[in-house]
Amino acid sequence: MSDGEKNENEENVKKKTDFRRKKKPTTKRKRRSRSPSKSEAVVDIEDIMFSIDNVQTIRASLLDWYDRSRRDLPWRSLDKGEPETRAYGVWVSEIMLQQTRVQTVVQFYNRWMLKWPTVQHLSRASLEEVNEMWAGLGYYRRARFLFEGAKMIVKEGGRFPKTVSSLRKIPGIGEYTAGAIASIAFGEVVPVVDGNVIRVIARLKAISGNPKDPKLIKQVWKAAAQLVDLSRPGDFNQALMELGATLCTPTNPSCSTCPVFDHCEALSISKRDSSVLVTDYPAKGIKTKQRHDYSAVCVVEILESQGTSELGQSSRFLLVKRPDEGLLAGLWEFPSVSLDGEADSSTRRESIDSLLSKNFGLEPKKNFEIVNREDVGDFIHVFTHIRLKIYVEHLVLCLKGEGSKLFRKQEKKSILWKCVENKVMSTMGLTSSVRKAYAMVEKFQAGKTSSSSSRVLPIKKQKS
Repeated sequence: MSDGEKNENEENVKKKTDFRRKKKPTTKRKRRSRSPSKSEAVVDIEDIMFSIDNVQTIRASLLDWYDRSRRDLPWRSLDKGEPETRAYGVWVSEIMLQQTRVQTVVQFYNRWMLKWPTVQHLSRASLEEVNEMWAGLGYYRRARFLFEGAKMIVKEGGRFPKTVSSLRKIPGIGEYTAGAIASIAFGEVVPVVDGNVIRVIARLKAISGNPKDPKLIKQVWKAAAQLVDLSRPGDFNQALMELGATLCTPTNPSCSTCPVFDHCEALSISKRDSSVLVTDYPAKGIKTKQRHDYSAVCVVEILESQGTSELGQSSRFLLVKRPDEGLLAGLWEFPSVSLDGEADSSTRRESIDSLLSKNFGLEPKKNFEIVNREDVGDFIHVFTHIRLKIYVEHLVLCLKGEGSKLFRKQEKKSILWKCVENKVMSTMGLTSSVRKAYAMVEKFQAGKTSSSSSRVLPIKKQKS
């Protein structure tokens, strides 16, 4: 018996239960600036199951709306007659869509599928190629999981797992992604729950709890399992997510065009009480306070011969590979050091000099000459929970004597750093922060060139 059928039978026993939720206050209040208390959340989510009649009408209404109104997205047009190809496409799209907007994902998805149309093609790629293709999407750990997952599938025979339980064994595939692949590609009757689904069900049942509360999420999974259509589980799951993404949005829901508005308890309450809004459901989650970090980045440009630098002309740039674990694992970046806080130029340069000496054996005057060194500026780069202030400097140097030999020797045997030409920089899978640092240097240099060329020497008056 499927989860959906089991839940329907259980509901048949429960349906006459007269469960009453805590009513929303009717006194005038400010727009929500508080989160519901724990007691409110527990009362709200004690039982959010749907009646049998509601289940049937919600399924029919949502699927009819989805058939007429769904967005034309490339992963939805994959051949349903080739479930494994479809499963791979769904997997790639779902991983890309984590923390990234649909409009952004479409172009990346199309490029990815053109280069690696099957899991077998992806398994033969290199991690560096994968990172290059992923550049611009952020959260690079997702790309690594896709790559490692593809290699694992091929190693174990090349057959794509078909059930949630077997899909969960692949690195990076959690309960949601497994449910999406299994239901959409293979027709397994299982639910999916993401932020959109939590919001839709919370409004349908007027649940005011915190959407990140594990108890609420657990109940939403049960309700979603009850709702999922037995004959079209994949389409229904996409319809439920589509509803949350396009109509039942966080701040501006389009209730008048919603296919299930007549089943929405949040809308019903808001019509009876003007002080209550549909957007009050679910409660606004408390945002995690961002950590403030600081870093100094040195764009090291190495001239082929002594002279004045014109960015990228007869020169190479030093790139360092990040550790294989942790934030931005395995990606290339300019040499950088973490700082304890705001730091002046001399402190930053002292830290950079120490790094260059320790990691590359580079010592000023001993094995390289500084042609030019300037502070370019700084910018803020935001990760999920980190606000990073990055100071950028441009160091132009010319190797001499043993320094030149050392660089050539290390470059041949080491994969922890490399020197690349300017034209190669544009084709590498560099993170947005690395690209921004390089763009700042380019702009700074262009400004200097423009300024110097615009200077006009004073004309000396000739004696009469």
